[in-house]
Amino acid sequence: MLIHSLLFSLISFITGADSIGSAPKAELLFAGDAMQHQAQLDKALEIGGGKRYDYSDCFTLLAPTVTEADYAVCNLEVPLGGGPDYTGYPCFSAPDSYAEALRDCGFDLFLTANNHCLDRRDKAARRTLTALDEMGIEHIGTYHDACQRDSLVPFIRNINGFEIGFLNYTYGTNGIEPRDGVEVALIDRDRMDREISMTRDAGAEILVVTMHWGIEYVLIENGVQRSLADFLIDRGVDLIIGGHPHVVQPMKVVRNEKENKDVLVVYSLGNLISNMKTADTRGGALVRATITRDKDGVARFSHADYDTFFAAKPDGKHNFRVIPSWMPEMIPPAQKAHWEIFERGASRIFDKYNVNVERRHKP
Repeated sequence: MLIHSLLFSLISFITGADSIGSAPKAELLFAGDAMQHQAQLDKALEIGGGKRYDYSDCFTLLAPTVTEADYAVCNLEVPLGGGPDYTGYPCFSAPDSYAEALRDCGFDLFLTANNHCLDRRDKAARRTLTALDEMGIEHIGTYHDACQRDSLVPFIRNINGFEIGFLNYTYGTNGIEPRDGVEVALIDRDRMDREISMTRDAGAEILVVTMHWGIEYVLIENGVQRSLADFLIDRGVDLIIGGHPHVVQPMKVVRNEKENKDVLVVYSLGNLISNMKTADTRGGALVRATITRDKDGVARFSHADYDTFFAAKPDGKHNFRVIPSWMPEMIPPAQKAHWEIFERGASRIFDKYNVNVERRHKP
C-alpha cells in the first residue's frame, strides 16, 4: 500500500494530476446472468440460416455502454458444450458464438462458477474453459482441476493503474458432482478467507468478490446472503456483486468502520438475457462502480450507479435483444406493457431498499 501511495505522489508531482483535477479512476461494469434457453437457440439458428447460431443482434444496443467501461463483467450461466445437440433448460449447452457475441459486446471477464456450470458434466465444463481461452476471454470460477485453480488464483488485473483482484463463488451445482476432477469454486468461508488473503498479499488494492447465491425469483436478499456479505466486508472486500435469483435485488453502499471505507453490495443483478416469462425475470440491472485514489494515493471504491434493461423477445425484425431502459422507443410495441411491468417492479425494489446507489438514466 505504501508503494502505491509513493508512486501516486510521484505521478501527481510529475503530471500535476492533483492541481488539474485529473486524478486516476477506473470504472467497472457488472451485468447479470447470461442465460440461453431453447427459444434463444432456435431463433439464433433460424437467423443463421440453419447453418450457424447467429447472436449478432442481441447486444448491439447495450454494447456502447459496456465498451465505455474500463472493465466489464458478466455471468456466463451456460456451458459451451461443443454441439451438435445444444439445449436449453434444465441442462444447458450453448454454442461458442453465444460467448463470442458477449465478448463482442465488450465484456472482459466471464464468471463461470454457477449452478449450471456442470450441466454437461466435466467434459463440457473443461471445454468451456478451453473455448474461452481460444476466444481471448478471461474467466474465473471453474478450473480444469484443483492444481489449475491453485495456479490461477489470485486473479489480478491492472485496470487504469489500479491492481484489482476478482474472485467468483457459487452456492452449488444443482446436485451434480464433478466426476473427473473439475474444480468449481464453491462458497466455503475457510477457502474464501484464504483466497481473499492470497489476493491481497499478491498486491490487489481493490478486491471484488462475485457471488452466485440467494433464492430464485425472490426480490429481497435473505439472511444467508446478508451473513455472507457481512463476512466478506469484515475481511476487507471492496465490492460484492451477486447473481442467481434471476430477478433484481437491492444494492447498498455500506460502511466498513474497521477499515474506514465504503463497500458496495449488490445482492442480485437479475438476468442479462433469457427467455424467462414472468415479469420480474424479463430484464436486469447493470451497475457501474468507480475506483479512485484518495489524497494519500490509496485506492478506494468511490461511488456506484445503476441502470436497467429489458430482454425483448423476437419481433419479426430482430432476435432476442437487450434494450436499455433509456431507449424506450426501441421496445417492440407488443412488448411495451411487459417492459413497463418489469420497470415498475424493479423501481419499487430499488427506490425502497437501495442505499446510496442511484439510477444514472431515467427511463
